[in-house]
Amino acid sequence: MFYIHQDRLTTSPLFLFLKVFVPCFLLLTLSLSMASSSSSHNWLYDVFLSFRGEDVRVTFRSHFLKELDRKLITAFRDNEIEKSHSLWPDLEQAIKESRIAVVVFSINYASSSWCLNELLEIVNCNDKIVIPVFYHVEPSQVRHQIGDFGKIFENTCKRQTDEEVKNQWKKALTLVANMLGFDSAKWNDEAKMIEEIANDVLGKLLLTTPKDSEELVGIEDHIAKMSLLLQLESEEVRMVGISGSSGIGKTTIARALFKRLSRHFQGSTFIDRAFVSYSRNIYSGANPDDPNMKLQLQGHFLSEILGKKDIKIDDPAALEERLKHQKVLIIIDDLDDIMVLDTLVGQTQWFGYGSRIIVVTNDKHFLTAHGIDHMYEVSFPTDVHACQMLCQSAFKQNYAPKGFEDLVVDVVRHAGSFPLGLNLLGKYLRRRDMEYWMDMLPRLENGLRIDGKIEKILRISYDGLESEDQEIFRHIACLFNHMEVTTIKSLLADSDVSFALENLADKSLIHVRQGYVVMHRSLQEMGRKIVRIQSIDKPGEREFLVDPNDIHDILNACTGTQKVLGISLDIRNIRELDVHERAFKGMSNLRFLEIKNYFGLKEDGLHLPPSFDYLPRTLKLLCWSNFPMRCMPFGFRPENLVKLEMQCSKLHKLWEGVVPLTCLKEMDLRVSLKLKVIPDLSEATNLEILNLSFCESLVELPSSIRNLNKLLNLDMFYCKSLKILPTGFNLKSLDRLHLYYCSKLKTFPKFSTNISVLSLNLTNIEDFPSNLHLQNLVEFSISKDKSDEKQWEEEKPLTPFLAMMLSPTLTRLHLCYMPSLVELPSSFQNLNQLKVLSILYCINLETLPTGINLQSLDDLSFDGCSQLRSFPEISTNISVLYLDKTAIEEVPWWIEKFSNLTVLSMNKCRRLKCVFLHMSKLKHLKEALFRNCGALTRVELSGYPSGMEMMKADNIDTASSSLPKVVLSFLDCFNLDLETVLHHQESIIFNYMLFTGKEEVPSYFTYRTTGSSSLTIPLLHVHLSQPFFRFRVGVVTNVKPGTNIKVKCEFKDRFGNSFHVGSDDFYVYLLFTKSQKGSQTLTILDCRIPLNEDNAALAQRNYYDNVDIKIEQLDERYGDIEQWGIRLLEDCSSAETRLDNYSNSTPPHVSEAEEGNIGYTPLQGLVNEIEHSEEPGDINVETERSTKRMRLDHFI
Repeated sequence: MFYIHQDRLTTSPLFLFLKVFVPCFLLLTLSLSMASSSSSHNWLYDVFLSFRGEDVRVTFRSHFLKELDRKLITAFRDNEIEKSHSLWPDLEQAIKESRIAVVVFSINYASSSWCLNELLEIVNCNDKIVIPVFYHVEPSQVRHQIGDFGKIFENTCKRQTDEEVKNQWKKALTLVANMLGFDSAKWNDEAKMIEEIANDVLGKLLLTTPKDSEELVGIEDHIAKMSLLLQLESEEVRMVGISGSSGIGKTTIARALFKRLSRHFQGSTFIDRAFVSYSRNIYSGANPDDPNMKLQLQGHFLSEILGKKDIKIDDPAALEERLKHQKVLIIIDDLDDIMVLDTLVGQTQWFGYGSRIIVVTNDKHFLTAHGIDHMYEVSFPTDVHACQMLCQSAFKQNYAPKGFEDLVVDVVRHAGSFPLGLNLLGKYLRRRDMEYWMDMLPRLENGLRIDGKIEKILRISYDGLESEDQEIFRHIACLFNHMEVTTIKSLLADSDVSFALENLADKSLIHVRQGYVVMHRSLQEMGRKIVRIQSIDKPGEREFLVDPNDIHDILNACTGTQKVLGISLDIRNIRELDVHERAFKGMSNLRFLEIKNYFGLKEDGLHLPPSFDYLPRTLKLLCWSNFPMRCMPFGFRPENLVKLEMQCSKLHKLWEGVVPLTCLKEMDLRVSLKLKVIPDLSEATNLEILNLSFCESLVELPSSIRNLNKLLNLDMFYCKSLKILPTGFNLKSLDRLHLYYCSKLKTFPKFSTNISVLSLNLTNIEDFPSNLHLQNLVEFSISKDKSDEKQWEEEKPLTPFLAMMLSPTLTRLHLCYMPSLVELPSSFQNLNQLKVLSILYCINLETLPTGINLQSLDDLSFDGCSQLRSFPEISTNISVLYLDKTAIEEVPWWIEKFSNLTVLSMNKCRRLKCVFLHMSKLKHLKEALFRNCGALTRVELSGYPSGMEMMKADNIDTASSSLPKVVLSFLDCFNLDLETVLHHQESIIFNYMLFTGKEEVPSYFTYRTTGSSSLTIPLLHVHLSQPFFRFRVGVVTNVKPGTNIKVKCEFKDRFGNSFHVGSDDFYVYLLFTKSQKGSQTLTILDCRIPLNEDNAALAQRNYYDNVDIKIEQLDERYGDIEQWGIRLLEDCSSAETRLDNYSNSTPPHVSEAEEGNIGYTPLQGLVNEIEHSEEPGDINVETERSTKRMRLDHFI
C-alpha cells in the first residue's frame, strides 16, 4: 500500500487522477526500477541537493553539506549554479551521477524554472532515491500547488509557453511531495533535523546493494542485522563480532560489508590470515609476545589503512597517535590469535570518532576475551534461501528451471542448508540433466562429499578442539543431537561436559536453543564419518553405531566389541531383525542404547529370542520403544541407569525385588498398556521424572515413592485402573502431579504440600481432606467422571474444601461436573493472580461473589452452570467470557465496563430476555454469540450517535482500523423481531450478523434480488463527501460450515465512466447441529468503503448516477446464495447533504472552487491547476478523461 498524505482534495476527477493515482503508479515504477538499476550504477556522487538559493543557501544548505562532510558523504557542489545557465549540461550529468537526490522545497522553490527543471530531471532518472524536505512550507501546498507556493508556481508557469512542460512540472511536484520526507514544521531544533536527514541519507547509501552483492542470496538480511549492531550513525567507536561455523558465509558477509562501507571512512582495511602470515614469516622463530614482531604487525597494519608502503614504527604508542583522529573501518577475518587482535585493535580509543572494527571468527570466546559485546551469530539459511543458493550455483539464477523444482527441494533436504556445501554441490551438478540429479539423491543420503572440500572446511573447527571436546562432539553427532542439556550432563556426569558444551557453542559447532542442544546436519554427518573411519571394515569396533545396516548385522551376528559405547537404531529403517541371544555380551562398555519406533508407527520387525537374558550393567541410557518382553532380562542390573524410557512396551513388570537405582533420574513407561506393577523404588533417591501415562492396567502406586525426595513430576494421565495412592508422607520436591482420567481414584492425593500444578480431572474423588494447605498451588483442576452421576447425591458440599485449596498464588482454576459446588467461598476474593477461571457444568452453582474485581483475570467461563442467574461481576478486565447454558436473564448495561472484552458467548441461555451492549465502549469485541436463546426479545446495541463521530475523525484510515468488527449471532432466536433489531441499530458498526433465515430477504433491505446477479442502485440522494460509503447486505444461504463472501461496487456516471472498489472479504463461520442442515441463514454484512485518498476519485465526484453492487461467494461448496438485498444507510443519504437534482450538480469538467468558492469538505481542499488550463468546451477533455479511466481501472 502506498502512503499518501491526507489533505484537502479538489472535485475534479482528472486532477485527482493526475495528482494521486499517477504519482502512485510512478512511485511503484520508480521503486521497482530503482531496485533493479541502482545496484549496477557506478555513482560519482552520493547526494545531489536541489534547492532555491535565496531561501536556504546560507542556512539549511550550508549546515547540511557540513553534516554530510562529517559523515564522509560526497555531495555535488556548484555555488554558481544560479548565475550561469550554461552549466546545465554539467548539472544534468551531476544529477545522473548521484545516487540520492535531496529536494529542499522552500517557499520560493517554484519561482525558479531552473529548480523545476532540476526536479523534472531527478524524476526522469528512474534509478534515483529521492528525499523531499519541506523547509518552512506546508507539504500540501507543494503537493497540490496551492497557497503561497501555488501562487508563485502559477507565476512561473505564466512565463513558460510550453504546456507540456508545465504539466510535467506539476506531475513532478506532486510525485516528489507524495514521497516520505521531512517537514521542518515538525522539528523544534533545525540542527537535529539536519542530522536526522543526513543519517537517513547514510542509511540509504549503506543499504543500497552494490552490483557485486546482487547474487549473494540472503545477503540483505545479514546486512540489515549487522547495521543494527554497527549503529553507523553513532559517533562512538564500536567493535562488532561476526561468529559462526566454518563455511557458513561469515567472510562473504564481511566482504560485502567492506565494499559497502569503506568509501565512507577515511581509512579502511580488510585483514585476513595472509596479512598475519606476512609478519609471522619474518619473525618465524620469535616468541608470540616479541615486541619487534608486534611493531612489525602494526607497521604493516598502518600501511594498509593509510595506503602507504612500508611504514615503520618503533613505538607501540605510534599506532594510536596516527589513527586517533581518523575515522577508519577495520575488518579482521578468520583469526584465532588473541595477541594479534590485541596488537592491532587493542583499545577503542586508538581510533577516531565513528570508527568501526569488525572481527570475524569461528570462536565466540575469542570475541568476549577481547571485550567485544556486540556479536552477530550467522545462522544457517532458511529452506527458501538454501534452495536459492543451490539454484544460483547450479543454474546461475535464483530459481529452478521447469522440471527441476522438486529435485532442488529434495537435494537441499538431503544435503542440508550448509552454504559452502550448497555452492560446491551446485557447481558439481551444473549442466547435469534431471536423470543425473535423481541418481544423485541416494548418494546424498549416504553422505556424499564433493571432492572432500566440505568436510575439509568443517574439520578445521573440529581439529582445533581439545580431545575431550572432540569426544563430546562425537557423542552429540551420533546420539545426543536435539537432547536436553540437563539430560546430556546427567549422562556424561563423569566428563566436564559443561565446559565442553560451552566450547562447542563458542565455535558454532552446536547451538543451545530453549535448553536443547542442536547440531546442524552437515556437522552431524561429519562427526559420524569421523566415527565411521575408526573401523571401516569392522563396525563392531567403532565408538558409536548409527547405521541401521551395520546395527542389524552386529546384533544378528553378535559381533559387537567392548569399544562400542552407544547404539542408536530407528526401527523404521529396517525390515526384520532377529537379535542374537548374546548380542550385547561382547559390548561390555555399552553405555547408551536407543531403539526407537515412535509410538509404534511401524509394525515392529525386531524380535528377541525367549532366551534373551542379558543387557550390559554399564548402561546409562536405555530407550527401547515397543520392548517385546513381559519382563526385563533376569540378569540385568540397572545400577548405572540415568534414563529409562520404555514407551509402548509389552512389559507386565520391570524386575523383582529392590534394585540399586541411585543414578536414575528419569523413568518413562508411558503407554505400557499391560504394566501392572511398579517395582520397588526405595533406592531411586535421585529420580526426578516418573511418567506412567496410559498405563491402563496399573492399579496401585507403590508406597516406596515416599523415598523419592527429588521427584519433580509425576504423570499418571489415563491410568484408568488406578485405585490406590500411598499416604502418610510429604514429597517436598514434587511440583507437578497429573491424575487426569484416573476414573477409579476416590482418594485425594495427600503426599505433597509444595505442589504447584495439580490435575484431578475426570476422577471420582469422594474423600476430600479437611486440613490440607497447598501454599504454592498455581494451577488446580478437578472434575467428576460424568458417567458416575449416582454418587453425586450423597456428596458433601465442596465449598469448604475449595476454600482450603484457594491459594493466593493460583493463576488457573478449573472445576467441572461438581454438583456439590453451590457457591464460591469468600476467600475467592484473594485470588489476585488468577488469570483463568473455568467452572463448567456445576449444575447447583447459583450465586457468585460481588463487590470484587480480580485484576489479573482474563478468561472466565461458567458454561453449563444451569442454575446461575446473576451476570458475573468479579472482574472488569476479562477478555473472554463464556456463559453458555446458564440461567442469566439479562446482559446488563454495565458490561460496558469490560473494556478488554473480545468474546461474549451466551448460546442456549433459554431464559435470556434482554441484551444491552454499548458497542462504542466495547472497542475490542470480536464475537457476541446468542444462538438458540428462545426467550430473547430485546436487543439494544448502542453505538455512535450524532452522525457517528468516530467515523468522521480527521484520519479516516485510523478511524476505520479502530472501528469494531464484531460478529453478532442471533441464530434460532425465534422470538426476536429481526426488522426491529435492524431498524433500531443503524448506527452500529459490525462485521456481520447472523439470523435464522426465511424464504425471502426482509423488507428492511430496499433493493433485493435472487442468485448471484448484481443490483443497480441510484445515488440521487447520496452525497459521497461522507467519510464512508455505508450500506448493508442481507444474504440468504443454505446452512454450511463456512463461506467467503466478497462485496464489489462499481460507481457509474452518465458519461459511462466508472470506478471500481471492493469491501473487505467476509468469512462467515457457522456452527450448526444436524437438525439445522439444509435450513436457511440470513447473514447481514456491514459494508464500509472509506472515502479517503485510496478512493479519492470516488470521494470527489458527487455526480455518480448509480452504483452496481455484486456479491461473490469465493467457494460455492460452502453454501448457495438464494436471495440477497441492499440497504443504504442514513449516514450516506442525510437530508442536509443530498443533491436535490442531478442538473444542479457541478459539471464534470469544472471544479467546485470555480463555481463560487464553495466551502471545502475535509476531503475537498485542492485547487485543480490542470483544469484551470483547460477550456470548458475543450473536445479533448472527455477523451483524456476516458483514457485516464481505463488506465485507472487497470491500476486498481
